[in-house]
Amino acid sequence: MDAHGGDVYSRRIRWDFSANVNPLGTPEGVKEAVRRSAEDCCRYPDPRCRRLKKALGAFHQIPEDRILCGNGAADLIFQLALAMRPKQALLLAPTFSEYEKALEAAGCRQELYCLERERDFRPDVRVLEEKIRTMGKEGKKPEILFFCNPNNPTGTAVPKQELEELAEFLEKQKICFALDECFVDFLDHPEAFSLLQETDRFPHMVIFKAFTKLYGMAGLRLGYCVTANQALLKKMEEVRQPWSVSGTAQEAGLAALGESEYREKTKDMIRRGRKQLFEGLSDLGFQVIPPAANYVFFRDVRPEVPEGSLYEECLKRELLIRSCGNYHGLDGRDYRVCVKGEEENQVLLSLLKACRDVGA
Repeated sequence: MDAHGGDVYSRRIRWDFSANVNPLGTPEGVKEAVRRSAEDCCRYPDPRCRRLKKALGAFHQIPEDRILCGNGAADLIFQLALAMRPKQALLLAPTFSEYEKALEAAGCRQELYCLERERDFRPDVRVLEEKIRTMGKEGKKPEILFFCNPNNPTGTAVPKQELEELAEFLEKQKICFALDECFVDFLDHPEAFSLLQETDRFPHMVIFKAFTKLYGMAGLRLGYCVTANQALLKKMEEVRQPWSVSGTAQEAGLAALGESEYREKTKDMIRRGRKQLFEGLSDLGFQVIPPAANYVFFRDVRPEVPEGSLYEECLKRELLIRSCGNYHGLDGRDYRVCVKGEEENQVLLSLLKACRDVGA
């Protein structure tokens, strides 16, 4: 089992529901931009991604000098950790594992704020703030907090009002608020869950975004972060490798920003697919957390079958789902599946029913 979804290379897989990538695939306009960019492969790419940053600034209506592009959001997460070199950090659990790996690479100690299954793993901002106060009294005040919204793998989303409260608290404490919004564009109303327009109010905040999931560009590797902290951006640029974003990825990003019809079609498909999978998985007897993004988190609650058996039965049918047993606070009965089109979602439900019936 790999640390992330999408491992279709280790064995034969016909149905991959483990990676949360847009089911529509890469937009045709992006593919064409990639093909055209082949003519310039002999040239070094622009290390500052000037055209792309300008386009992103116009797209989000934010100053382009607040944007830094990278080789996927994960690349920028590592850059942030290496630029700050924090001694103490606070992480939610369960959440995206690359935060922990980036902090470990920077030699940073970490403490966990464990989310409660009884609350559908929804973070309580007031409790989180109290946790930070307690750490401070113990001489372990965190210098950085990583926060994924919507959270991966659980799919829960924290509203903007609560995020603002947390951001204000962290700003007063001079704690870096590393806010991962890579999945926010899959929400029905992303603006109600995003702080992207508030970076001027919170200079200790860094927001991560990516083209990976929304535009089906996982193989191209393109992400960006946004912050009003110019000193921090300069430090991140100093620790990064030169030419970290290929010319092809930059051209693909420019093309993707123009895909307005594709984005609307995606939202409609994901909205219907979420409902289909939530209802279908619930009908199969799984414990399902109401999804907000383009993936669904569920638990196999059958006491008569061993942990991981559902995953293994799926593999026998060339179906790959994301086992969440390697997340802090989860085990081999927890799973995540991505949302696809209606027909593919029905295939998933039919295969999961067959897998479930084996152990019934």
